[in-house]
Amino acid sequence: QVQLQESGPGLVKPSQTLSLTCTVSGGSITTEDIHWGWIRQPPGKGLEWMGVRHYSGSTNYNPSLKSRTSISVDTSKNQFTLQLSSVTPEDTAVYYCNARRGLINYWGQGTQVTVSS
Repeated sequence: QVQLQESGPGLVKPSQTLSLTCTVSGGSITTEDIHWGWIRQPPGKGLEWMGVRHYSGSTNYNPSLKSRTSISVDTSKNQFTLQLSSVTPEDTAVYYCNARRGLINYWGQGTQVTVSS
């Protein structure tokens, strides 16, 4: 069974780039039928889909975040990474990594990121 663990800084200053890593265990980042993505939940709000990297290497991003978002993989470390540039306090949220295989979703436990000076 695929297991996911997010890691990264808990505090980021405005205008900086947020970088979060999701470490995958129990499965390979190169598996052909798994899609790797990121979702976040701002305080007091619902879940917001940020983007996904398909096993083909192609990506799709939330249009509202597309200009600032990038998802990449590191096959040597079995990890995938989220980068969100030019952050503002509105990017404060719990960030979750996600793996989807057909109708099955796997989730990390989430990591709190606060954007503040």
